[in-house]
Amino acid sequence: MTLFPAEAAGSLLQFCCIAPAYACNIAPESASMIAAQSNYVPRLLPLRMPRLCVAVTGADAGEMMDKAESLIRDNPLLELRLDYLSQPAAAFPKIRRLLDSRSNAVIIATCRRAANGGKFRGSVERQLAVLAKAAASGCQIVDLELQSAAAARSADLQRLRHRAALLLSFHDFRGTKKLEETFQKMCAYPAEFYKVVTTATTLYDNVVMMKFLEKASQQHSVVGLCMGEQGVISRVLGVRAGSVFTFAAANPGEETAPGQISARTLREVYRIEQVDAATRVYGVAGDPVAHSLSPVLMNTAFRRENVNAVYLALHAKTLEDLLTCVREIPLHGLSITMPYKESIVKHLDNCDTHTNRVGACNTVVRGPDGKLYGFNTDVAGVLRPLEQRLALQGAKVLVLGAGGAARAAVFGLKERGADVYILNRTPAPAQKLAHQAHARLARRPDLKKQAFDVIINATPLGMAGSKESPLHEDEINTRFLLEMIYSPAETHLVKMARAKGVQIIPGSEMFVQQAARQFEIWTGKPAPGEEMQRVVERGIREAAAASEEKANKHA
Repeated sequence: MTLFPAEAAGSLLQFCCIAPAYACNIAPESASMIAAQSNYVPRLLPLRMPRLCVAVTGADAGEMMDKAESLIRDNPLLELRLDYLSQPAAAFPKIRRLLDSRSNAVIIATCRRAANGGKFRGSVERQLAVLAKAAASGCQIVDLELQSAAAARSADLQRLRHRAALLLSFHDFRGTKKLEETFQKMCAYPAEFYKVVTTATTLYDNVVMMKFLEKASQQHSVVGLCMGEQGVISRVLGVRAGSVFTFAAANPGEETAPGQISARTLREVYRIEQVDAATRVYGVAGDPVAHSLSPVLMNTAFRRENVNAVYLALHAKTLEDLLTCVREIPLHGLSITMPYKESIVKHLDNCDTHTNRVGACNTVVRGPDGKLYGFNTDVAGVLRPLEQRLALQGAKVLVLGAGGAARAAVFGLKERGADVYILNRTPAPAQKLAHQAHARLARRPDLKKQAFDVIINATPLGMAGSKESPLHEDEINTRFLLEMIYSPAETHLVKMARAKGVQIIPGSEMFVQQAARQFEIWTGKPAPGEEMQRVVERGIREAAAASEEKANKHA
């Protein structure tokens, strides 16, 4: 089975549109027949639906419709979550006015009951009444979950379908299982769309969902995705596997389901509207990865250089799950982060000399034959920023730490002929690294008397706003300090060094340079380094501002 056909079968719908904006052809006699079936003729649907449906909520009808009005221009497909309103009826006149002014708009009315993950606490009869009135107000699609359809009378369901297209939905908030069995139950109820939403507890659950979409979309208009942080693959790639559209939050913080991504992010970062069968898929894999800047960085580079590719955050709780996902989707390349940089090496078919020497891999290429090739671009991440500032041959460099990042720095610097010293809190790893790389051990008591050309902090001390530092102020005797930590932008170590007049090389530069090398390996093109640097610095500032705002709220 080949995942992701070029054109999803479900995207060509059973409905034509009588709205002038779509310029579809419906014979006058057909329109008369439709009109005879109901008191209100709903605007019918376009042949090709937008790929993105934006979920809209609000504290009251006025707030919800104000949001809808502001969103509709750029997002012609909206879902109004009427179950969020204490008085859904107050929204109906506003819905009619909105649709009268926006002939190209398509609105899904949802009034999900609390028993099925929504907020509506009324009976099934009351739920159907709300949806019927929404349809009478012009909503072209109504969302009704399978459990409500099973409890409703057949005649009531038929009357609802006379007024609007029915989107029959099912939500599993615990896992991804028995999709075929569930879909068979759903197909017992005639509907224009079938929506199956599950929860991803592994990356492979996305593969299960997309295989289901590929098969089911051959005969039905299907919407499908996985919720949760691990479901991001299905939210971006599901549309090419057969899902008619995917769901997005109106804004960050306004998510209506776990793992929902904002419309702006799906459009600008993941380029959801350009994803097709030829799109290459890359990702950053680790545990955790939620706050990684790699997706926005790499997707910016792909867009800037016109590369048809998308880069995803892959929260892999096990290496086995990740490797299975690589084979099944398939992924063309990976950025490997903690805790898998070392453990993935034994699963590679071949790797570069840096990976062999360092014993860690942060970049994987999946060849056309399915074989995995490993590279270590952390070395380039260290060397490039330094070589832009000084000659490394004979330079005296102190590396703090003895983990994977430190190993990359030490071996890379020794290749360039630097005189490398290693200092680590625990002596044994430093001794081992010094022996392997033919470097020297530094003694903490001697630091006050020694001067270096470069000090590199390859320890985690200072991350997440911690005031810890691997060195005291009087031990910072150097021309340059390379701080590998990029968030926060200024660690306590950086502040002390700056106060002494030391030239700072921020961690963002290393982060960008190792990513730039990954981009070059994957695409064969020069990386847009300046643009990547700007994006990362903006991301760091935005993360800092968000963290400060959150802290102020809890103060």
